[in-house]
Parts: sequence; C-alpha cells; structure tokens
Amino acid sequence: MIHVAVVAQALALRIGLRALLSDGELIEVVAEATSLGELETLLSDIDVLLLAEPRSLEGLSDLELSGTLPSILLLSDEARAAQDLAGISPHAWGVVPMEATAEELQAAVVALHEGLIVLSPLQLRRGAALNHLLGLPEGEVQGLAEHPIEPLTERELQVLQLLAQGLANKQIAAALSISEHTVKFHVSSIYAKLGAANRTEAVRLGVQQGLVIL
Repeated sequence: MIHVAVVAQALALRIGLRALLSDGELIEVVAEATSLGELETLLSDIDVLLLAEPRSLEGLSDLELSGTLPSILLLSDEARAAQDLAGISPHAWGVVPMEATAEELQAAVVALHEGLIVLSPLQLRRGAALNHLLGLPEGEVQGLAEHPIEPLTERELQVLQLLAQGLANKQIAAALSISEHTVKFHVSSIYAKLGAANRTEAVRLGVQQGLVIL
C-alpha cells in the first residue's frame, strides 16, 4: 500500500483529493494538513506527499536537508512549477495539472513510488529549461514520454488495446474477467511505463510504439 499525505488549505480540496486518490487497493491517504509543519513528525511514514498549492513548496528545502522528505507530487498549472520543484530535488517528484482526473493522480502517485519523474505534456514541452536543472542533455525529458521505462506485460497490452477502443474501466473489467480495481492498477502501470498523463496520450504513445492495433 502506498501511503499518501495531502497538504491543502481548503478543507473541501483535501476531501476531494482524498476521494480521488484512495482506490482501496494500491493507495491510502493516511494524513491531511493545511501546512507542511503539521506533518513534519509523520513524514517518515509517508511515501508520497501531495501539495495542492505552489506556496506549499515553502519549507521543503529545510525538510530535504533534514532527510525526512518523501516523494513530492505538486498540483499546479504554473509555468515554473517543475523548475521550482526540481531545484529542491526530492527523491522523486512530479507536477500534475489542477484538473487532473482520479486516474491521472493515481498513476502519478504509483510512478513516484517507483522512483520516476512525473510531468504533464505541457510541462514536457517546457523541458529545455528543466533539462538544464536536471543535468540532462537537451531533449532528454521529452524522451521520457516516448519510450517505456520497461516493457508492458501481456495483461497491460490487453488493457491498452481496450483503452484504444474507448472502453471504460468497468467495461474493460468485464471483457477481461477481472475486477475494476485491477483494471485501475494496470492503467496506472501503463501510464507510468509509457510516461503518459491520460488515456488519450497512452493510446497515442502505444500506437507510435506499435503496441496498439487500430
């Protein structure tokens, strides 16, 4: 189980993020707070820290120096969000847009737990400046979204093919005789391996790599 903590000032936002993230199988929201300070004593038990506002980045540098910082997922549409977060250099980190879906958030959490960097397509297009911060050759960050980190399993290929046909999770579960939660797990894994932020992008990347037959 991946343990997640949510930091957001608004109670409604924290409740909403808890509902979007908790899937009952892979991810559990174990703590909520209005600021990082409230979570400082709990960070050693947290795998991924979700920050719902860019100003939540304040204080991360001190926690990094103390060695207590988990992987960080920032919810933001700001242009400099990735650069700011990369400069703090937690173990693994990512930036997802404010309108991210439950599946996108869950996929991002799983990817961070596996030690990957997560960026939206928009952030990837801003990758030149980010490459400099990461010490990567020009174009390297964009390349993360073009080739799988590891091959898709046979079941993941089946799920990806059904995604390409426009089937919802419930329909995929019925077609493959598996649970809907298992489908969500496979979809999250597909996102992480392909570097995709959503279904459309996963299908596009799958087609480009010859993984999907249209």
